Amino acid sequence: MGVPAFFRWLSRKYPSIIVNCVEEKAKECNGVKASIDTSKPNPNEVEFDNLYLDMNGIIHPCTHPEDKPAPKNEDEMMVAIFEYIDRIFNIVRPRRLLYMAIDGVAPRAKMNQQRSRRFRASKEGMEAAEEKQKIRQEILAKGGILPPEEVKERFDSNCITPGTEFMDNLAKCLRYYIADRLNSDPGWKNLTVILSDASAPGEGEHKIMDYIRRQRAQPNHDPNTHHCLCGADADLIMLGLATHEPNFTIIREEFKPNKPKPCSLCNQMGHEVKDCQGLPREKQGKHDQFADSLPTSEQEFIFIRLCVLREYLERELTMASLPFTFDFERSIDDWVFMCFFVGNDFLPHLPSLEIREGAIDRLVNIYKNVVHKTGGYLTESGFVNLQRVQMIMLAVGEVEDSIFKKRKDDDDSFKRRQKEKRKRMKRDHPSFIPGGQFSPQALGNRSSPQAISNPRQTAFEMRMHDRQNSTTSSSPNTSLTSDGTPSPAGGIKRKAEDSDSEPEPEDNIRLWEAGWKQRYYKNKFDVDASDEKFRRKVVQSYVEGLCWVLRYYYQGCASWNWYYPFHYAPFASDFDGIADMPSDFEKGSKPFKPLEQLMGVFPAASGNFLPPTWRKLMTDPESSIIDFYPEDFAIDLNGKKYAWQGVALLPFVDERRLRAALEEVYPDLTPEENRRNSLGGDVIFVGKHHPLCDFIVELYKSKNEEPVDMPPELCHGIQGKLTLNENAVLPDQTVESPVPMLRDLTQNSAVSISFKDPQFDEDFVFKAIVLPGAKKPPPVLKPGDWEKTNNDGRPWRPQLGFNRDRKPVHLDQSAFRTLGHSIPRERGMPGMYANAVPLGAYGNPYSRPLLSGQQQIPKLLSNLRPQDSWRGPTPLFQQSPQRSAGAAPLLAWNRMLPSQSQYQPSQYQGLGGPMGYPQRPEDRMDRGRQV
Repeated sequence: MGVPAFFRWLSRKYPSIIVNCVEEKAKECNGVKASIDTSKPNPNEVEFDNLYLDMNGIIHPCTHPEDKPAPKNEDEMMVAIFEYIDRIFNIVRPRRLLYMAIDGVAPRAKMNQQRSRRFRASKEGMEAAEEKQKIRQEILAKGGILPPEEVKERFDSNCITPGTEFMDNLAKCLRYYIADRLNSDPGWKNLTVILSDASAPGEGEHKIMDYIRRQRAQPNHDPNTHHCLCGADADLIMLGLATHEPNFTIIREEFKPNKPKPCSLCNQMGHEVKDCQGLPREKQGKHDQFADSLPTSEQEFIFIRLCVLREYLERELTMASLPFTFDFERSIDDWVFMCFFVGNDFLPHLPSLEIREGAIDRLVNIYKNVVHKTGGYLTESGFVNLQRVQMIMLAVGEVEDSIFKKRKDDDDSFKRRQKEKRKRMKRDHPSFIPGGQFSPQALGNRSSPQAISNPRQTAFEMRMHDRQNSTTSSSPNTSLTSDGTPSPAGGIKRKAEDSDSEPEPEDNIRLWEAGWKQRYYKNKFDVDASDEKFRRKVVQSYVEGLCWVLRYYYQGCASWNWYYPFHYAPFASDFDGIADMPSDFEKGSKPFKPLEQLMGVFPAASGNFLPPTWRKLMTDPESSIIDFYPEDFAIDLNGKKYAWQGVALLPFVDERRLRAALEEVYPDLTPEENRRNSLGGDVIFVGKHHPLCDFIVELYKSKNEEPVDMPPELCHGIQGKLTLNENAVLPDQTVESPVPMLRDLTQNSAVSISFKDPQFDEDFVFKAIVLPGAKKPPPVLKPGDWEKTNNDGRPWRPQLGFNRDRKPVHLDQSAFRTLGHSIPRERGMPGMYANAVPLGAYGNPYSRPLLSGQQQIPKLLSNLRPQDSWRGPTPLFQQSPQRSAGAAPLLAWNRMLPSQSQYQPSQYQGLGGPMGYPQRPEDRMDRGRQV
């Protein structure tokens, strides 16, 4: 979603919504990892029913990671995706449903943002390659040392778009992965798996929401289903709130800023490409054994508890003395709607509302002041009351001028502080830092310091270097200032690059000065601010966008063809007279086909993913749509500092012209390309132990081509239509592996069939309410949490984890010192203690072997039912000691020692392939298709 700072703002304002995930690590013995039994109770002390995967948030970091070496070929990418899904599954452990959703063809409103992203990625990639080659030549010309340039094809992430061969191959690989897991993993035994690949139209997260909405409208739906959605987009939080499900949790990667990245020229850490000097590589370890390993730590995950966020919002949005009945669910819908004004994927945010400036808090305060006059709420089940919205926006418009002036004052104050900080750092910078063998070493460095050799020669070189620097910095022609720094004398001007002030982009709008509206419309829209007709058109388009986005979140896609036809938003003060504006959308619109979307979002540089004749339309000067594919385009910073924050001024695609041009090249498509260009649907998978398996097998035996209602009693209340699938996974039939390094599944017992959600009339309205029978989760926030968070300004964390009764364990300094001595600090084992399973969780890898005569410590979760796991096991520190009189005391540091004797091989252990996959005998060597 287009709100980069939303999650950071939310987690700081409501800190108790965040819970760190507890993850059971696979035990390893003699280099072989044992499979984790995910059928056991969840170590997070909560049981989830459904897990939804927004797959694009998994595909991107697995195919082109930023913090580790990229996969060498497409096969390694697929294996990395499998491993990522396995890890998420191990943490969440769903008991009913796993739903995998890949982005399909998006609505026209989203295609504009996709087009901007892909054109930017292509432009930035080409510029980065040119800059890298330029710096490389300069370093080599100066005698620098660089590793030989690798000749490999750059992975174009634009291929992660519906209609490409990559996405088609990914769908085949995921079908194989699901069949393998249903056959081998005990945690998947009774699981229903739905795969919605890139051929099914719609964004991944909205396909998930559409599924939840349609199942909620069925009589057999369980209102207390516990949902868990995996994804990093900020809009997932709003989508989760919009479901009004009481038990909804989001799992995402924990964001850690400023991760170290190696230089792409010399592959060394500590600097970027622009600062590379081509210095020889330092020795890594005593025998340079860590030369090829990057100092990276495993990515950790966090839970976002929307039930706790609902508690926060209930305290904040509750209003007394209203002229109408207060409804918390309706106020949540209004809060979600107001968040759209600070940015989303479909509309630019209003100029006066920046989330970093507290825009959401300002909107909430105005909302609470004005709602007494509106006579009701702003929204209802995804439909907007424009007359009430107008009152809110005009109230924002009244303070727009003061917002712009305060923004300027804050910006000037920040620049002033930064300038003083640079001066202070320059003044306090040490005049001499020893180098070479005597250079300072960071505390906790895992590489051992090298022995000093020839110290006299090193000391002599350092003295000569120091003398040369002092001669250069303080010559006879320079005088010293009062703070001791050299100052130019006798008319010598300071160079521009030595100035403390950084070059600032020119701002022609100057929103803090009078006449800002006139300058804004003239500069951004090339019209006069007095042109009331044009301003009305911009506002009407924006109001239509607000109605479309809210409908998209609550009811589904209102129109596949609508989009906002401008690059910039109007002002809040322009929203006068919007109450009478129409907000209806054309019915019966259809999505683009996959290859048509590729033509609408791809730059010419990514044309290799398209058929040859289609590609020619992007590059041929005589093409009727050549203007859709500019080789270069302007980026308007729009008051921002960095190019990625600016607005890409690309021409909008005219759908009629595009379709007219494609009619001439459609006959050139091959049968395979026609298949990839068709729209598909969802597929449901079950294993042989699932109650629905026999029903599906009988459907294939009957060869009934008509859609059949799925019995909800056989599948946890899920309803829909089942249709025979041409490329189905069937029992006792071999499932061929699309990845050469993984062998075929010759003993398959899983089955798949096409699945379609329950259908409703086009005018049907899904009610945004809490369903009857839903139980409100027990409260997490304590009575004083809200006051302490807001008044004292301190983040107050009342509960750690999902279990309200669990008491945290505290380690003192001596315990941490013991851990520092007992845990190896090798380069290949970063963050080992940080990922240790806590005491009290099952499967503790740090349990010590039993002494002679010592009784076995009882298994903590052996008799624990899944529904009882909310209470959690009794922690070890609360259990009475159970050891015989002759046993030695169980000391703290002995308890933490790793033991190999506790290893128990799993019956589902693989035969040595990646992630425990069985390998083909002839494919044990590393081979695969090159990207």
